[in-house]
Amino acid sequence: MIVVFDAQCLLCNGWVQFLLRHDRQGVVRFASIQGATGKGLLAEAGLKVDGLQTLLVVDGARSWQNTSAILRVLDALGWPWRLALGAWLVPTPLRDMLYRWVARNRYRFFGRTETCAIPPPDYAERFLD
Repeated sequence: MIVVFDAQCLLCNGWVQFLLRHDRQGVVRFASIQGATGKGLLAEAGLKVDGLQTLLVVDGARSWQNTSAILRVLDALGWPWRLALGAWLVPTPLRDMLYRWVARNRYRFFGRTETCAIPPPDYAERFLD
């Protein structure tokens, strides 16, 4: 499973740090939208880097965006994070409406960095170019 994230977004970097701490099985890998792998995965999903307002999760030939991507990753983390699957009961348009609002305002609310974060040495092999 690959999480494609915005490496300049501090909220996104916080999400990656959360996943690194809680993914005990090491099933999640990461690709930034600023890197070649991330750009390629976005293109395959029909998405563009400019103005991107979604998280993309790719697992084999399947991909998910927005809240579905978050729920998919939390499911992969196992217990207790799998409990988040109860959010599937909320209609997707409602979940994604809130998600898109946060995504549009992520730099204003959480900030951004002009340089991409360097992965911690212990996890460097999980980050794709």
